[in-house]
Amino acid sequence: MKHSDLLQIAEKYGDPIYVYDSEKIISQFNRLTNAFSSVSKLKLNYAAKALSNLAILRLMNSLGSGLDTVSIQEVKLGLMAGFKPEDIIYTPNGVSLEEIEEAADLGVRINIDNLSILEQFGTKHPNVPVCIRINPHVMAGGNSKISVGHIDSKFGISIHQIPHLLRIVELTKMHINGIHMHTGSDILDIDVFLYASEILFDTAKHFKELDFIDFGSGFKVPYKEGDIQTNIEELGQKLTGRFNEFCSEYGKELTLAFEPGKFLVSEAGYFLAKVNVVKQTTSTVFASVDSGFNHLIRPMFYGSSHEIINISNPEGRERYYSVVGYICETDTFGSNRRINEISEGDILCFRNAGAYCFTMASNYNSRYRPAEVLWHKGKAYLIRERETFEDLVRNLVDHETLFVSSKEKAIAK
Repeated sequence: MKHSDLLQIAEKYGDPIYVYDSEKIISQFNRLTNAFSSVSKLKLNYAAKALSNLAILRLMNSLGSGLDTVSIQEVKLGLMAGFKPEDIIYTPNGVSLEEIEEAADLGVRINIDNLSILEQFGTKHPNVPVCIRINPHVMAGGNSKISVGHIDSKFGISIHQIPHLLRIVELTKMHINGIHMHTGSDILDIDVFLYASEILFDTAKHFKELDFIDFGSGFKVPYKEGDIQTNIEELGQKLTGRFNEFCSEYGKELTLAFEPGKFLVSEAGYFLAKVNVVKQTTSTVFASVDSGFNHLIRPMFYGSSHEIINISNPEGRERYYSVVGYICETDTFGSNRRINEISEGDILCFRNAGAYCFTMASNYNSRYRPAEVLWHKGKAYLIRERETFEDLVRNLVDHETLFVSSKEKAIAK
């Protein structure tokens, strides 16, 4: 998107604001599809938790994507967006049996990641097909906060528990229709991913009526110019060959599934915030914006780096700034960044703001969550209105007569 387009959006709809470019989402979807074009059956299930706005879900549905969900609420959003139940897979973690049963009643595909719930569900509903999430004990990605396939992870059923898993399946006579893994985000080493895939193939051999194998996702996207990223084309070539070979051995054409989230929407997102004040201290120049980690928590939570551009003065002389927010906590977006000279009132643009940004926003400090806009075919569409004070207090129950001040008590006497 052009800087002028972003500035016009900020002027029309206010700031802070999230903007998503549909063209980039579509191109990323096509890129991943093309990388695995030699697979007979491919299913991309968009990870709704990355960006769950209804308009984004409808866009994914129009592309032929399925939907990966992690809560019953995401399941219902997917159904509202027009996804067929059979195109939604429900992959929760640590939820109750009752929530899983509710999802099953809605007709979506079920993915279970622990032995206790697997046994309970299989005993009560042996005829409902179930996918099993395996923990391959493989550390993919260097950040422990976003790697979920290692041995100490809470996610998945350990490969060392396969004998116990098989006993549950045998005793309950339940139908296992899929095997799944997700090793984590920012995968760079394709060989490590392929190694984990071999563990998944070995596990799949224990089940004779599979329909699909889900390899998760976690592909790294570039966060700045020249940044390293997952070579999707190389992965597609190598994994396709091995997957087709396994299907031949298995005796059935299985569906190869992925659940991309960040890969599809991260680079499509822009977060715009206005500079409230430029503050010079003895050692640092702070650019404080009308936002904070209540809107964009990833830098403080994950240590992630988002490129920050002054779109109000893109040709200005570069200086060093620490960009911070207005939250009454340390909320640093970037320390000592080289940014074109910033003045109060300028609009700063945070790149790669499509994934795990708005969806992790909160009302901390009683601040409103921002608006969202979809940029589609050269036109801006408001897809979420900015919150108001009425939204903030909508669900509060005000017991105004419960607490009476000392002064009021004295007057009453």
